[in-house]
Amino acid sequence: MPETPKCTDEILVQKSLEDVTFFGELVDRFEQKLKYYILRISSFSEMEAEEILQEVFVKVWKNLREFDGSVKFSSWIYRIAHNETISAFRKSQSRGEKEQVSLDEELFCIPSGELDIPTSLDQKLTAPLVHRVLNGLPKEYREVLVLKFLEDKSYEEISDILKKPMGTVATLINRAKKSFRDSAERQNITF
Repeated sequence: MPETPKCTDEILVQKSLEDVTFFGELVDRFEQKLKYYILRISSFSEMEAEEILQEVFVKVWKNLREFDGSVKFSSWIYRIAHNETISAFRKSQSRGEKEQVSLDEELFCIPSGELDIPTSLDQKLTAPLVHRVLNGLPKEYREVLVLKFLEDKSYEEISDILKKPMGTVATLINRAKKSFRDSAERQNITF
């Protein structure tokens, strides 16, 4: 396969439609990010997340011709991952499977300088505490915080992924930050 380090995702999509070997580059770019995203927004085990991820890439491949470029490819693929995770959760609920699993605390490490709850949160709050506080939040709040602060997505990208207006996304993020702060205080975690 020709070198593609400087190709945008959208260019790789076009090249993938002509030559399947380029699809491997898209998989390489998104595999770890999407796996962590699935683990962060769900209670699935790593093995279950990998199964969901496999389904995500199958759907992406099947629908690659439908990608129109009106949204960023990363938003499009995260939306598919989001939908597949929700679908898998619903299936597991209908089968009565347990929701609780232990997650790698490393998944909840916050990139330096990213989260303003308060600004020094990443220095004072360790991964297990972030994990505990996030897990105590309503699903919609956990999703937007993960997308904004752990996945580093813009408001527009979050809007595309969750299929919600940007104003709603902004409101959700503000409410989620307040809920995060309140939950941390209730757990005697001070900033």
